[in-house]
Amino acid sequence: MGKTALTLFTSLPVFWAEGDVAELAAGTVEDHWVRTELERDHALVPIDTLEDLQAQKTLLMIQPRALTPVENVALDRWVRNGGQLLLLVDPLLETASRYALGDRRRPEGTAMLSPILARWGLELLHDQDQPDTMRMASLPFALPVAQAGELRLTGSGHDAACRLEGGGILAHCRIGAGTAMIVADAAMMASGDAPPPQGVAALSQLLDLAFPS
Repeated sequence: MGKTALTLFTSLPVFWAEGDVAELAAGTVEDHWVRTELERDHALVPIDTLEDLQAQKTLLMIQPRALTPVENVALDRWVRNGGQLLLLVDPLLETASRYALGDRRRPEGTAMLSPILARWGLELLHDQDQPDTMRMASLPFALPVAQAGELRLTGSGHDAACRLEGGGILAHCRIGAGTAMIVADAAMMASGDAPPPQGVAALSQLLDLAFPS
């Protein structure tokens, strides 16, 4: 049986690792652990725009850049038409990068997805007084998080119904004919060298829940 296609949209160096041309050509840059795990069962399809998703069935978004108005509309329409989305969106993601602040290649430190979340009846909040250390979120499975956000229901979703788990760290949404599972943290993806404790199992659980076979 062939691997299932999975579309990937992210600002993190999950598919294309950071490195200079010589390092990349020599193959001395190791793959991100998330890519390694995803490719065990999936054929990854990396994309850099959401303007045309018609051919995609499943979409994994990890700390994406801010979306354009056209992309917001396209993503909303795609989910409503039956798409399955897993979105990890972090309000304050600390990750090392070779690229300077302001460089478009640098991973997004602050998620800016308020328009699409508001469309689905959600808002993302952040408590800056919480500890910086990684902890395990209280879900049916252990999810490593750090400086996690909190999703809240606004009651203004357009044809969207969401329920929250883990104190708002996780949202399960039915949006039209499609689904979206939204995680208010991406800390376990921040390091490409190795997963945090229970990170591999958590990623597998998220994929199984978001994309049931």
